[in-house]
Amino acid sequence: MRAVVVHGAGDLRVDEVADPVAGPGEVVVAMEWGGICGSDLAYWKHGRSGTAELRHPMVLGHEVAGRITALGQGVRGLETGQAVTFQPAQLVGDGIMPERLAGRTNLYPQVRYFGSAAFDPHTDGGFSELRAVRAEQVRPLPDSVSTRRGALAEPLAVALHAVGRAPSLTGRTVLVNGAGPIGSLVVAAAKHAGAAHVIAADLAPASLEVARAMGADSTVDLTTGTLPEDVELVFEASGAPAAIGAVLRATAKGGTVVQVGNLPGTAAEVTLGDLVTRELTWIGSYRFSEEVDDAILALADGLDVDPLMTHTFGIEDAGEALRTAADRTSGSSKVMLRLGGDQG
Repeated sequence: MRAVVVHGAGDLRVDEVADPVAGPGEVVVAMEWGGICGSDLAYWKHGRSGTAELRHPMVLGHEVAGRITALGQGVRGLETGQAVTFQPAQLVGDGIMPERLAGRTNLYPQVRYFGSAAFDPHTDGGFSELRAVRAEQVRPLPDSVSTRRGALAEPLAVALHAVGRAPSLTGRTVLVNGAGPIGSLVVAAAKHAGAAHVIAADLAPASLEVARAMGADSTVDLTTGTLPEDVELVFEASGAPAAIGAVLRATAKGGTVVQVGNLPGTAAEVTLGDLVTRELTWIGSYRFSEEVDDAILALADGLDVDPLMTHTFGIEDAGEALRTAADRTSGSSKVMLRLGGDQG
């Protein structure tokens, strides 16, 4: 089968690799769609993502969906031909969490994740024509959710987790700073959660156009305008340290900022005085726990992710797909890979 394999910084190949076999408790899935994420780009461009460093070739991709083709011994409740997506996280060890963190499996200390070099050997992702997956990580898709949309259940789960970290959004005005794929999904998730008015802000007009299509009621082009003032609830989705000072100033006294944009693990110069003088609450949001199930329900309920998917490439053109996703002048939001199957 073909797989999208990163061999090192700047070295991406579509390799022929052995077909997987379903072991006990596993299924083999014929992958149909994959979405390119920032971590995929980081491994390709830099040979690392955060603190995870590439030590040997690895298949990329954790935003994926497809159809089951084979069941391993002992698998129950799943069928061949079934459309599925995945919980890409697998806890390493006994899975026991401190009582204060009960249910917050995203904070478990050791997690294997599709397409991650955090462990050696690395955990291959799903940008391949076939993949063997533990049955417990499989999430069936309802008939109303195509595998193309189902591939975005994972990033939508990130957005739903961020929204869930905030106080109730019902009837509130919300600001989302940063309208990349996650920011635009936060826009959609906020509207789905009952926000009355969602403002999206970004430097790129193309990103703001996607945010509007995803449900933003108004937008701010930060090349010509500034963030609004006195917004009670703000989602910082740009991940840019230079933006944090302005975001804190835009937040109303006593308000809340949810940090969903991934900040660098190195020192950064930021202005934090408003955090104290305005008595703001600054909340971190990391990946998700089981919100992938909520994401599938939201997709079935009509949450529309189609505007996010701006570009599509076949698996044979994976290199061009990553270049497009990395090019801020391309107008891309979520770049999709056709991995195989009927692409339904």
